[in-house]
Amino acid sequence: MNERNIYLLLTDTGTWFSRMIKLYTKAPYNHASISLDEHLKELYSFGRKVYFNPLSAGFIKEGVDRGVFLYKKNTKCIVYKMVVSERQYNEILRKIAQFKYFEDQYRYNLLGVMAIAMNKRIKRKNAFTCSQFVASILDASNIHVFDKYIELITPNDITKIPQLQLIYEGKLCDYHQERASVFDSVISDWNQYKADF
Repeated sequence: MNERNIYLLLTDTGTWFSRMIKLYTKAPYNHASISLDEHLKELYSFGRKVYFNPLSAGFIKEGVDRGVFLYKKNTKCIVYKMVVSERQYNEILRKIAQFKYFEDQYRYNLLGVMAIAMNKRIKRKNAFTCSQFVASILDASNIHVFDKYIELITPNDITKIPQLQLIYEGKLCDYHQERASVFDSVISDWNQYKADF
């Protein structure tokens, strides 16, 4: 059976909203995203669509070089790799494509954030927090790794998935530069190999 890798990114941007969430979670990371590549070029979550307006939020394609991450250069992060089957990977692709296609119908679940703080389950149609989004993508792809309702999942719950492999912890900008230099090195080696051949 073919296997593929997905990547889960957890971050602490230090924004006022992140600091507010940290008051009750006491966790080091309070934002979760899912990526389909180790360079985090295909990175998806729920969060603010416009950096200067946290109330304008919903489904977003993130990038380490734009949005909140662009303005918050000292963003701390932890990156995990997770091995999934080809079928599960294709389901993840399908679910993300669905979110992209119906992007305008989704909104950020601010009420859900408050409900999680009180350990109350509130199910809202087409509304997600970042961790609810990641958990729902995994669950809908037959990756059942949580022992509680998706509406109560926090970013810290994601770090407890047994199948995760830690691949990096530190500044997000350093991770991106490190991966870019590794990629450049591989390309350089390949070009040298072709020249020698």
